[in-house]
Amino acid sequence: MDTALTPLPIDVVSDVVCPWCFIGKHNLDAALAKLRDERPQLAPRVQWRPFFLNPDTPPEGEPYRAFLEKKFGGAAQVDRMQARLAEAGRAAGVEFAFDKMKVRPNTLHAHRLLHHVQLCKDGSPLKERLMRGHFQLGENVGDIETLVRIAVECGENANETRDYLRSGADADTVREGAAHAASMGVGGVPFFIFNQKVALSGAHPPQDILLAVEQALETPVSR
Repeated sequence: MDTALTPLPIDVVSDVVCPWCFIGKHNLDAALAKLRDERPQLAPRVQWRPFFLNPDTPPEGEPYRAFLEKKFGGAAQVDRMQARLAEAGRAAGVEFAFDKMKVRPNTLHAHRLLHHVQLCKDGSPLKERLMRGHFQLGENVGDIETLVRIAVECGENANETRDYLRSGADADTVREGAAHAASMGVGGVPFFIFNQKVALSGAHPPQDILLAVEQALETPVSR
């Protein structure tokens, strides 16, 4: 009996401070759980690719609510937007804590940390923890010491992580990755690429993700 697993690469372009990306990740998790039950011969591997939702964010970050009100035109508009996000989040099993989010962080260091971890292992637990930190715990995920603590929770070594983040290593690689996504036409996130063949933009429900996976598996390789 042939028990070889069929690889299923999944690239996800996203930012850790994008609320729709948090919803999209939970929808992807739900889809993959169903896929593992129905098609255990598949071996999904998710790679988290960088995107800067707010590339002009100062390195030290800035007050979050003030930024939102300026961007969206006032407090009432922000309240409506967050109410819509809260409703969409609950449907995906995500509870946002907008009142705890005091800082709009620069996410370069978070993307660097994800890049570094993914060189050796699955970055999904770290991705989840970073997004939970920002959206549910009110942590500043642009702060190096905060990132070190989060990395340790995910099994990384504190001193090695701190040295890496302070070094600035892979910053250009991360920026180039975000630029590559933009050159492919990715203007909004989350943006999923299944099996290097089928793309899906937006925080779609699990059933849409499963349909995209099936399409990607059935699409022949171009010659």
